[in-house]
Formats: sequence, structure tokens, C-alpha cells
Amino acid sequence: MYKEEPARAAAPRLPAWTAGLIPLLVLGALLLLFSAVNPLGMFSQDLPPIEALTIERIKVLDNGFEVSVLNSGPDPVTIAQVMVDDAYWQFSAQPGQRLARLARATVFIPYQWIYAEPHNIILVTDTGLTFAGEVAVAAPTPTPGLREFAGYGLLGVYVGVIPVAVGLMWYPAMRRMGRKWLEALLALTLGLLVFLLIDTFLEVLETGAAVPAAFQAVPLAVFAALLTWLAIAALSARRRAGAEPARGLYLAGLIALSIGLHNFGEGLAVGAALALGEVALGTFLVVGFILHNLTEGVGIAAPLVKDAGQETEEGRSGPPLAVFAGLALLAGFPAVLGAWIGGFAFSPLLGVIFLGIGLGAIWQVIVEVAALLRRSASREGGALSWTNLGGFLLGLAIMYLTALLVKF
Repeated sequence: MYKEEPARAAAPRLPAWTAGLIPLLVLGALLLLFSAVNPLGMFSQDLPPIEALTIERIKVLDNGFEVSVLNSGPDPVTIAQVMVDDAYWQFSAQPGQRLARLARATVFIPYQWIYAEPHNIILVTDTGLTFAGEVAVAAPTPTPGLREFAGYGLLGVYVGVIPVAVGLMWYPAMRRMGRKWLEALLALTLGLLVFLLIDTFLEVLETGAAVPAAFQAVPLAVFAALLTWLAIAALSARRRAGAEPARGLYLAGLIALSIGLHNFGEGLAVGAALALGEVALGTFLVVGFILHNLTEGVGIAAPLVKDAGQETEEGRSGPPLAVFAGLALLAGFPAVLGAWIGGFAFSPLLGVIFLGIGLGAIWQVIVEVAALLRRSASREGGALSWTNLGGFLLGLAIMYLTALLVKF
């Protein structure tokens, strides 16, 4: 008769965390071996080092210049000499003249600069490479103090909070419009947002050009935009799954948030330009910012008007005054924060990150406003009307024409 063989004992299995750790250990061993053997050494013999210095900021002090420098290249760099206006000049560097990769140093140059005159500064490395920076208009860099803090804050209020608040004041007049013109207002809001989306992306490219290549400014902004978009989209989906609050108020809040992030970038740029003495901000420029941002308040109020049109049928009134104050601060106060940071501690990298966040927020708001407009227009028997198209084009035209007053 056939005799059944005894079952073999199962081989012991490694824990899941151990199985996942083994490839990492092997990879680490290979990297150590590669570093020790250095098979690329034969290709790099007798080649000069790759040097890259980024001059992040030049402060104008009473007794000279203070230059903030970043080593953005792969190899260490030694600052050997400094030239100011084509003449070699003495200098000191903290923590030292030699910078490792991604290390920073502060170079102080004692120099009797001339007020309102341009000055060129050149850093010379020990290999002879030069890296230039410029003080376009020499003027003392503002230092943090109560007077300067209040001045930059007031500037942010003028260019951010006041225009949005004035735009929201059209809400009572907008409530008296018919359905057709309310749809046109939503289309106008869509035009404003599309312009802001394009303008913010161009600001990412402009600000990113000042960021060292090692930090990959544009991909970083895109990642920030993607994460912001997904976060707001997830919040919107969760909101729809739960209790449904007033849709118009929710959408107005999203619009105010996206505009606020855009205004933060504007505040950064203006504050940094003033701190570096590159812009003499006069009455004309302030008025230009007010006109440019005025329509943003109208765009925030449009969803509230649409929501109020449904509420009045149930006998309820519009939002309280505190809601409008909150929306004005949400959209305008980031310009104050941007002016403070830009004036006292501007960082192109920080600007790129916030502009990327603004990109993602604006895109999601465009999606929300377009969906609201499409649903509303479909009830009227068409997805698009000439009135809505005119409102959209008017929004683009207003933002473009008023931007002519503030581009510098």
C-alpha cells in the first residue's frame, strides 16, 4: 500500500519590516563601496572645480555693504577677493571665506557709497571666477523698527485690504441685479481668476530665476500647487459629503483665500523692491494697485449675491457685516505680511513656495466657479450665453488694463 510521506516543516519567514530593510541595507553598502572606490576619479583628474555663487541679498549699511552669499554649486568655493565699482576692496566674511556646498556666508565690505547712485559688487573666487551683484539705487536698507514696521504694514493695507473692502461695498447694488446679470458677474469673476492664474505663474518664473538652481524653483512651485489643489479638492469633497452650508459663502471664502495668496506674492515683490531702493513708490503706483485689486472685491462678492438670491426666497437676509470684514482681511491682509517679509527678510525661495500655493488655490477656485456657472446656465437652457462671454472677457480686460499701472 501507498504510504503518505510526512509533511515538511514550513521554512521560517522573515518579518515584513526585515524584508523591507534588506534592500535599503544593500543600497547603502553599494553607495559606501562606490564612495570608497570612486570609479569616476579617473575622469575628473586635472579638471577645475565647478563653482557657483548666488548673491541672495545686498544690504546697504551706513558704513558699507553686507552681501549674503550661497554656494549653490557642487564643489566648495573660496572667496578670495572683492571688487566694488571696478576697484579691489577689503572685506571680511562670516563664518569664513570658504563655503561648502549649500553653505551661506555674509560678506561685509566697508565702503563710502553715494546716495541714489548705482554700485557694482563682484566676488572673485580663488580660481579666478567672478560673480556680480548690483545695488541699483544706493539707499540705506530699512532695519526692523516700529516706524518701518508700520510703514510697510500701511503699504500692504493700501494695496491689499482697502481695494478688496471697497469692491465688496458693491454687494448691495449687485443684489438688485437680475439673474442674467448675476450670471455675468460670475463669468466676470472667472475672467479675473484666469488672469490671476496666468499672472501668478509668470511671477513664479520671474521669482524662480533668482533662486539657486539646486533648489529647482519651478518644480517646487508646481509641487506646492499640486498639493494645495488636492487639499482644497479633498476639503470640498468632504464638505459635499457632510452638511451643506451656504455654497455662495464657501465659494467666496475660497476666492478670497486664493486672491490673498496672490496678494502675498505682490506684497513680497513690492516690499523687496522698496528695501533695495529699486522703486520710488509714489501716489500713482498706490492708486494703480488700488484700481488693480478693486475688482477682486467684486469677484468675492459675486457668489454671495448668487447665494443671497436663493436665500431671499426663504425670507432670509444676506451675510452679516462681520463676514464681509473677514473676507476683506482674508484676501487683503496677506499683502501686509508679504510687504513685511519682503522689506525685512525677503527670500526668493519663500516667494516661490507661496506663489505655488496660490497657483493651486486659484486653479481649484476656477474649477468651482466654472462648475457653479455651468449648472446655473444649464437651467436657463444653454451652457454659455453672449452675456456670460462678455462678462468673462470684461474680467480679463479689467485685470489686464489695471495691471499696466502696477508693472514696474
